[in-house]
Amino acid sequence: MNFIISRRKFMHSALTVITAAALAAAAAPVWAQDRVSTTGNPAMTLNLTQEWDKIFPQSNRVDHQKVQFKNRYGITLAADLYLPKNRGNRKLPAIAVSGPFGAVKEQSSGLYAQTMAERGFITLAFDPSYTGESGGEPRNVASPDINTEDFSAAVDFLTTLSSVDAGRIGIIGICGWGGMALNAAAMDTRIKASVIATMYDMSRVMANGYNDSVTPEQRYQTRVQLNAQRTEDARSGTIAPSTNNLPEKLTGSEPKFVQDYFNFYKTPRGFHPRSVNSNGAWTATTPLSFMNMPLLSYTAEIRNPVLMVHGENAHSRYFGEDAFKKLTGNNKELLIIPGASHVDLYDNEAGKIPFDKFEQFFKANLK
Repeated sequence: MNFIISRRKFMHSALTVITAAALAAAAAPVWAQDRVSTTGNPAMTLNLTQEWDKIFPQSNRVDHQKVQFKNRYGITLAADLYLPKNRGNRKLPAIAVSGPFGAVKEQSSGLYAQTMAERGFITLAFDPSYTGESGGEPRNVASPDINTEDFSAAVDFLTTLSSVDAGRIGIIGICGWGGMALNAAAMDTRIKASVIATMYDMSRVMANGYNDSVTPEQRYQTRVQLNAQRTEDARSGTIAPSTNNLPEKLTGSEPKFVQDYFNFYKTPRGFHPRSVNSNGAWTATTPLSFMNMPLLSYTAEIRNPVLMVHGENAHSRYFGEDAFKKLTGNNKELLIIPGASHVDLYDNEAGKIPFDKFEQFFKANLK
């Protein structure tokens, strides 16, 4: 999660707006030869990196394939599909994974996906619209609506795979994409179980600041500033980047959570060149839609199981706890990880990600 809640941006990328989707070539192994119907020009597909470029080692216990699929807005999403080896011909439960906010599938979501595939699930780690290897222009912009839709598009894709039991699909959302995942669970009844890890409510933090410290007058002035930036962008024909991002160097005076982000995104531990937080910036005007369109308005209506997970020492803990309070029913659970910070749940360097609990939760609820 980028610690900035005000002006964000990024530079135009060479990616072209995508209008069609395709899976791997026909030469793919038999296990990978599920297909999705496509329309438009087959040549206009994403050119995905095929070599292993994740921040974690490749497992010899899963099969892996790069795939792509379209969301409801016609944006083609890039993803990594992980399948357990020696799975036979059984239809398996599946899990779609994304996050954190500003990360790519080669970072935390890929680690979560590969680990859960080792435990018997078909998993899909995807880059959200406008980021990573996924399509969409301009680059490095986020949307509460479109990025919620991205989770449902991932579910769409999983339902088309012959190896997936379409009635047993869950999701995992990490950090800012935890909020998108919970929003998707409120909308998409096909999502049978959800894990929400180290969650940020992006609309809340962008509108109200950390710990809801922003006043209505301050919020109004932010809108004035951001809309003035829109005017500048329209006149220049370019999209301005945010000037408030993770620092290139630490001085030691930064808040602890900023230092934690830096030590993940800006060091060999978690750096990835396609990650917004590692090597870029959000668009300056990204906060506008989040400020005006609150997420989590209908979480009380989620009927399927939800497991909320947060670190005991996470600065973001109140997002998860407050979201949990809105959930109803007796199939919701809040798990606080002792001694864990927000970023401890990104890569398991501190051994804090409760994968055993995730496995237990999904096996109990995707059956």
